[in-house]
Amino acid sequence: MKVFQIQDDWSMEHLTIAERDKPEPGRGEVLLRMKAASLNFRDLVVPMRGYGSFTGTLPLIPISDGVGEVVQVGAGVTRVAAGDRVCPMFMQNWIAGEPDMTRITSTLGAPIDGVMQEYMVLSEEGVAKVPSYLSDEEAATLPCAALTAWSALVAEGDVKAGDRVLVQGTGGVSLFALQFAKLFGALVIITSSSDEKLERAMALGADESINYITIPEWGKAVKELTRGDGVDHIVEVGGEKTLPQSLRAIRPGGTVSMIGVLSGVNMGVGLGLIVTRKIRLQGITVGHRDSFEAMTRALTQHQLKPVIDRVFAFEELKEAMEYLREGKHFGKICIRF
Repeated sequence: MKVFQIQDDWSMEHLTIAERDKPEPGRGEVLLRMKAASLNFRDLVVPMRGYGSFTGTLPLIPISDGVGEVVQVGAGVTRVAAGDRVCPMFMQNWIAGEPDMTRITSTLGAPIDGVMQEYMVLSEEGVAKVPSYLSDEEAATLPCAALTAWSALVAEGDVKAGDRVLVQGTGGVSLFALQFAKLFGALVIITSSSDEKLERAMALGADESINYITIPEWGKAVKELTRGDGVDHIVEVGGEKTLPQSLRAIRPGGTVSMIGVLSGVNMGVGLGLIVTRKIRLQGITVGHRDSFEAMTRALTQHQLKPVIDRVFAFEELKEAMEYLREGKHFGKICIRF
């Protein structure tokens, strides 16, 4: 079978198509014929061995998110059957409960082989059925981007009607956060460097928009939009350069969900604001399978559609990753097998 793998050395240049033997499922395992994948920023970091020893060993099949059809089940499998469409869970060992090192390091695409393979074998516990109304590409966006947004606002953030939510950017996590926040009746403010993207976000339901290039002190602008109060929740994907503004924009007692570090990993902010205003700084690392299944029930009830920017062919993985690196996308970038 065809796979994409990083071989010989850690670099994008060593990401190439290769052949591997088709796997067979053992007891408690399922064989998937992969149908589609979607990209996350993490997938750009892995080929450079960006997570150190947690990146795994070579050769490594990259990309964490995808969807496949169950074509064969091993002995004792009861969760799924042949013909079911399922997503492999990003964290294969985190089924429910609190995180621990074993649970949060059992991740696909590094250190475990990811989804860029025509067939893959996983434990039945590491997959979950997807809503039937979604296309393969739409379903492939759910394991990381959708679940991360769900964890930030729903599972951990307890968002409710009337809350004010600030979402940074228009990538996959951010647009899912916008959609989930509106689903629960919240007011949403969105930031971007592109007026065109802000217009598209407003069409998706955002209530207010801020261009952070023309308004660099957007934390102050958020305060003005909320009559001096600040927002209840912030989906923080920028990190180093955006966190100072987030701490100005959040209300006392509000929650900043730390999801990404796109602008840097260092924390160059005064900690006094966090303490004196009782701000909750919450790290979000995707989520567990039980939460994924709760999310898909909500998706089905409301027929919510993921936002897809562009779909590439399997052989175009490197082109898709370069497109992701350019940052021009609005929503998710997908791969069709």
